[in-house]
Amino acid sequence: MTDTTKILVSGATGTVGRQVVAELLARGHAVRALTRDADRARAVLPAEVEIAVGDLTDPDALTGALDGVTGLHLITFGGAAFSPLETGPRIVELARKAGVRRVTVLHGGEDTPLERAVRESEGLDWTVVMPVEFMSNALEWAPGVLADGEVREPFTDRLSAMVHEGDIGAVAAVALTEAGHAGRSYVVTGPEVLTLRDKVDTLAAASGRTIRLVELSQEQAEAQWRSAGLPDEVIGFLLGAYGDTPEVGRTVSDTVERVTGRPARTFAQWAAEHADAFRA
Repeated sequence: MTDTTKILVSGATGTVGRQVVAELLARGHAVRALTRDADRARAVLPAEVEIAVGDLTDPDALTGALDGVTGLHLITFGGAAFSPLETGPRIVELARKAGVRRVTVLHGGEDTPLERAVRESEGLDWTVVMPVEFMSNALEWAPGVLADGEVREPFTDRLSAMVHEGDIGAVAAVALTEAGHAGRSYVVTGPEVLTLRDKVDTLAAASGRTIRLVELSQEQAEAQWRSAGLPDEVIGFLLGAYGDTPEVGRTVSDTVERVTGRPARTFAQWAAEHADAFRA
């Protein structure tokens, strides 16, 4: 059974946060967005979303934002540098005092203090949402496709069960508003395992243009990422994730259909929705 509730969504202007907001609104719930930039939030979020200015790095300033909400969606990184949040215990304490009943945490790819604090909490129905590779990551290829008609990547044989960001948002929205998901950790994937060639061919078909896949050596990939401004720790993560993708990232789960009642969206659907980004 679904309750009509007001949910506070942190990271509400991000790739997943916007989808959580959209799914909650579609299900008839009120949404309050926690943001450090009210003007940006008003520009990208629907008009009916209430805006609360705040930062998870300063939980004691969240009292007003938590007032009257029964659900809370959390991210595990915060501040201008997006460092792992150390404020989880205080956020949990304030949420319980405010009457929050359900909490979702968007897993950030590693064990984090905030996620541990939520898992160890008492009196909160928590759910951890653990997506694999986002389909929206393919937007990083758009500049190269527009400029040269190319996708330049290493490890072209790698496999991915990549997930539509809308499906991540849908799983979180259900967990925030329906019973039966407390204490669960949900791995969220798409409905198929794809190679890099599959993805490029799908984008080519959706955009109606030829796109070449150019395989880079590891050294070339590192140089490309470094020139794009990625720090060494991110480059190291990408090399590990792409060079030896964990089994969980290349294995289809039925989470989306089991939790939301509808099939997970395909990469072909995502490509059709974003085809204009790859067209000159």
